[in-house]
Amino acid sequence: MKSVLNTDAFDRLRFERLFEMSENMQKIEWNGRNTFPSIHPLMGDIWASLFKMKPEILAEVPDDLQMNKQLMERIMTDKGFEEFREYTRLDDLTSALGTIKYSETVLKWIEDQVRQNQALENVLQQMMQGSNQHDQQASQALANALEQYGQSLTEALQSAAEETIQAKENLKSLLSGVKAGSGEAELKKVPLRDQLKLAEHLSHDWKLKGIAEWAGRMKLIAQKKQQSKHRESIDRSGVTIGKQVEKLLPSEFAAIASPQMRLDFLRRFAEGRTLQYDSKGKEQLGKGPIVLCLDQSGSMTNQDTIAKGFALALMSIARRQSRDFALILFSDRAREPLVFRHGKITVDDMIRLATTFLDGGTNFVSPLRKALNVIQSSRFRKADVVFVTDGEDRLTEDFAKHWNELKESKDFRVLSLLIGTEYDETVKLFSDRVVKASSLSDEAAYAAFEI
Repeated sequence: MKSVLNTDAFDRLRFERLFEMSENMQKIEWNGRNTFPSIHPLMGDIWASLFKMKPEILAEVPDDLQMNKQLMERIMTDKGFEEFREYTRLDDLTSALGTIKYSETVLKWIEDQVRQNQALENVLQQMMQGSNQHDQQASQALANALEQYGQSLTEALQSAAEETIQAKENLKSLLSGVKAGSGEAELKKVPLRDQLKLAEHLSHDWKLKGIAEWAGRMKLIAQKKQQSKHRESIDRSGVTIGKQVEKLLPSEFAAIASPQMRLDFLRRFAEGRTLQYDSKGKEQLGKGPIVLCLDQSGSMTNQDTIAKGFALALMSIARRQSRDFALILFSDRAREPLVFRHGKITVDDMIRLATTFLDGGTNFVSPLRKALNVIQSSRFRKADVVFVTDGEDRLTEDFAKHWNELKESKDFRVLSLLIGTEYDETVKLFSDRVVKASSLSDEAAYAAFEI
């Protein structure tokens, strides 16, 4: 592949591998080659300018790459480019996403110029027909366009950079766990091909974007709920020695504040012999699955994007607690449980989740039966069932009795969230706790994150 930058064989091979992985890059080339014949090498140079430590434009380039050189000079001298490189430099994913956004932006700008400039359109057409004598004319026509209308390209590139950064954040929101700062670490565990696949879906799927935004918010709330739960679980009746700051006794904090006792405190703290509360609040090992029964009847349509973010937040709690997570979607029937081992979801499952909505009526028995199957197949006790609905159904006395007998023997708990409805007679028959909320974004619904 030809280049106007100081790329080597390794750079060019790296880009070609990214190009092979990226459906969007391939679409850009397919759509753009009828307008701009050197779109593929231009994409390679855009990628190199974003990824390499010290990208530089070559002083001499072939005539058929003069336009690429002009465009790269404009891109690399634009305000904000170096700032954007703080995110993309040596980062495979962000540089690839930036290449897609920048290439789309540059190609659209060129297409706009062609529509407005007959001379530029003519020379580009002749170049595509293999006529090299018009390279200089095309280069001059592009130079004129950049001089007159380059500001619009600058503004569009700035927007492209912002969209790239947001896409990366959305991706981290989808894949992160409850633990603070875990998004980047979780992202690195996903193969680059899958990262790109999910990011490209995010770029054109408004619903997946919405789910990512809600997942990010919900996970922050879940994190706070889990931290609060941990603090409240400390057994204040027991005292031990150690060096965990968050568990130090008040007397030790008093020692820190005292000039006479501070050195003694620091010595004991360094040796792990400061007084602290004993804790019985560590997560119990071998807990059963978290099972989310999620109503997807027609009346839940407006809640669906929030509900998917809610589901991902619960899933991240399961991941933190090393528990399986089962999602049971239901309306007038229930889908087979989607079981995510230790709360880990694949990219394909993420995309499938975003695009699934059942519609229809409401049936409680079907999802509850499937929840029982999941719980009974687990070798662990102490499962948690979260049942979310905005509807109503009837249960037979026999089913309710069977459910509650198993609930006692398998030692699982049920939290039901009623969305926008007051009628709770049926859910009381199978729930340990019923919470009413106006929507899943209502603070009351966040009680689910305390499991």
